[in-house]
Amino acid sequence: MLKCPAVVLTLVVDRQRLSSIAHSRHPIAAPVSGVNVNRLLRRADQRPAARILDLGCGEAAWALQALAYCPDGHADGVDISRYALERAAEAAAERGLADRLTLYERDARRYMANGDYDLVMCVGSTHAFGGFDPTMRLAGQHVNANGILLVGEGFWQVPPTPEALAALEAAPEDFTDLAGLVDAAEQAGWTPVYAHISDAAEWDNYEWSWVGSLIEWALDNPGHPDAAQAGTLAREHREQWLRGYRNVLGFATLVLRRT
Repeated sequence: MLKCPAVVLTLVVDRQRLSSIAHSRHPIAAPVSGVNVNRLLRRADQRPAARILDLGCGEAAWALQALAYCPDGHADGVDISRYALERAAEAAAERGLADRLTLYERDARRYMANGDYDLVMCVGSTHAFGGFDPTMRLAGQHVNANGILLVGEGFWQVPPTPEALAALEAAPEDFTDLAGLVDAAEQAGWTPVYAHISDAAEWDNYEWSWVGSLIEWALDNPGHPDAAQAGTLAREHREQWLRGYRNVLGFATLVLRRT
């Protein structure tokens, strides 16, 4: 799931639980619409019995949708959040896919695969590996010789402003521009065969869903000991987005094959 600005990381409340609440109305957990998730998965062009791996899967929205294109396939989802994995298991059961999705509560960097995969995804979760370059190396090692690596990563849509850097607690070198992101993929031995660049509407929908879900939870649970703090931090996140990185940070989802 997409890493939130640094204010979220200072919560006294359970960060994983908070993130699960914030993504409850947008389980894709990245600024990508459902239509474009489907477009990306179609371009990944997997065989009916494909093996799929989603690293940092959150509620497994990407993995479950990938299974819709692979009627005999199986997906493994890896995440450190037990709250997100509980929601993933519920979603799989609701869609009749529980027998085709296996979930692992562990650090994606330490996931030991049993064999390799036809499709490996890491969308909005490259921070789990320490950035884009190590994601290409570590997630890429799970992809078979003819497989696809699908990675979603941020980039500077325009040169970063001081406000954006402060909101994200980032340095200018933490992201590159879009051309630099493509260059980094190719230098790692992967060639983009398709990409989706999230537009402003997708970003706004993602951010409003994140903020709104958390504020609604706080309003609906006024007696909860974390409600006031959760509402305050949601509003702080909104300020960081609206006055900081909105229209500065972009997001690209790349469909990659080995060079």
